[in-house]
This record gives sequence, C-alpha cells and structure tokens, in this order.
Amino acid sequence: MKKFVKAAMIAGTLIGLSACAQPFSANVSRFQQMPAPQGQTFAILASDPAKANSLEFAQYASLVRGEMARVGYIPATGDSADLVVKLDYAVDQGRERVRRSANYYDPFYYDPFYYGSARSFYRPRIVRTRRGYRYVGGFYDPFMWGPGYGGFNDVERYVVFTSELDLDIERTANGQRLFEGTAMAQSRDNDLTYLVPNLVDAMFTGFPGNNAEKVRITLPPRERR
Repeated sequence: MKKFVKAAMIAGTLIGLSACAQPFSANVSRFQQMPAPQGQTFAILASDPAKANSLEFAQYASLVRGEMARVGYIPATGDSADLVVKLDYAVDQGRERVRRSANYYDPFYYDPFYYGSARSFYRPRIVRTRRGYRYVGGFYDPFMWGPGYGGFNDVERYVVFTSELDLDIERTANGQRLFEGTAMAQSRDNDLTYLVPNLVDAMFTGFPGNNAEKVRITLPPRERR
C-alpha cells in the first residue's frame, strides 16, 4: 500500500508539471548593419506576396511594428519610408520523436544549433523586458520534463514541429540590406497564433544584436488567447 501511495503521489506531481505552461525557447541568428534610430521611418511588407493581403499577416505585422517603434524607429504614415521591413513565417508538418524515460534520454535534447557554435552561444545572461525576465543563452528543453520523467520505464511518441520567422530590413533609397534575422523553435505546438508572437519576441530581444551572432532566447510562458 505504501508503495502504491508513493507511486500515486509521484504520478500526480508529474501530471501537475506537464499541465504547467512551459517557457518558449528559440534559436536566433542575426546579421546587421542597422543605423541608430534617428527618426527613420519604416514600412512592413510580406516577403511572400501570397500573404500580403491576409488578416493573419496583418496581425503579425502589427507585432513587428510595435517592436520596431519600441526600439526607436517610426512607422511610416505615407507611401514612402526610409526602411522596408520584410516579414515571413512558417511551421513545418512535424516529425515524430520517441523518448524512453528509463534512462532520461530525449533525442530532441541535443539541439542542432549547439554543435559547431561558439561557446558564448550558450553563455547565460538575463534581460529584463515587459514580459519579465528573459534568459539569453543556456539550454532548456521543456520536453525533458514531460510524462515519464522520474524513473518510470515508459516509451512516449510525440510530434515535434519546427517554426521559423524571417525578418529582413533594407534601405528604401538604394535597397541596401541592413538586417537579416532568423528565429527558429521546435515545439509540440504548430499553432502559428501562439508561435509567431513568441518568435517575434525572441527576434527583438536585444535587437539588433551583434553582427553574425547566434543566441538562444528563452522567454517566460505567454498566455494563450
């Protein structure tokens, strides 16, 4: 009976952990020669013309617009702008993963961005923002703490989706590229209305960043709408 009660208590704890909202982690790469904000105006365009007139794109563009304004650039009110911000986003069809909890091994734990990158890529530092503290660097895999953690000999199959947000900024006058950024994340969720806002937040953490840098951004949980 004691063993049964103990097992039930552990199972209840695991269910509680799995129900909690998880932080969102993204790998961000940035190449930039951005001018310091000095009153430059900007307009946002869809990199994919098929998305240009969609309400979904307009929603995500408004998030980018707010972030650009927050760092000091001015949304254009007329037909001309000093800078053109090109935005695109996508999520793939997902890939199945298998995790065996007996040895706590998760194939997704080994992040493809880790190997071959500079050591500073995973040096943790903390940035305070409107959503609380963001952890820049370090590694966190929310799937490692899912059902089966704690020694139960179990096999779990799940689907991992890869989402991506691309952001390019050009000077309108001559087409000079000033910024190229990519934010990628892997998750069990393929809901773009949840993923894209998080990817935008990751992209603009420490924006515009250092030229040719790759960082891992971990954000606090975002409330779903």
